[in-house]
Formats: sequence, C-alpha cells, structure tokens
Amino acid sequence: IGESMSHPESLPPLPATERLILELLVTSGKEMFGLELIEASGRRLKRGTIYVTLQGMSKKKLVESREEARPAPEIGIPRRLYTASGFGARVLRAYETAATTLAMEVG
Repeated sequence: IGESMSHPESLPPLPATERLILELLVTSGKEMFGLELIEASGRRLKRGTIYVTLQGMSKKKLVESREEARPAPEIGIPRRLYTASGFGARVLRAYETAATTLAMEVG
C-alpha cells in the first residue's frame, strides 16, 4: 500500500507514561488536573514531568484541556483540566488490543 493510501490517523508511539495518563483519564471518566493524575497514579507520575508530558500529549491530540473557571475574588494561575480525546481513547484501546493479542500468541 502506498503512502497516499495510508490512514490519516496512524498509530502514534505511546510511551508508558502517556499510556498511564490515558488509562487514568479513560477509567475515571472525568476531567483531572495534573496533581490529581499524580495522586491517582500512586505517585508513579512525577510532579516535575507531568505538565510537560500533558503538553506533548495535547500536541499529539491524545488529550484535550481547558482552564478551570475561578471564583471572582481568587487570583493566580487557573488550573488546567485534562480529558482523554476520542483519538486518545482509540489509541489506548489499540495498544490494549495489541498487548492482548501478543499475550495470546506467546501463551
């Protein structure tokens, strides 16, 4: 199959950290901010890398985000809430399917 016939949404690489974030977002079914993800991961995710990773995932269209509305008197930087995008959820399912298939072939 030529390059022009390939599917536009080819399967992107999914490092373990990104996979963990997608698993947490998909299984929770809710928006989460970075510190919530760290807590939910049992501290497998680290404070120093979570936001860089989420920013990269956003560029790859694996997650979507929005700023949290803040009450009027509060000041400071608004928190950013993240959800798995539809594409991100499909990528996660594809990796889970591949892992299951490989496990069946080995076992």
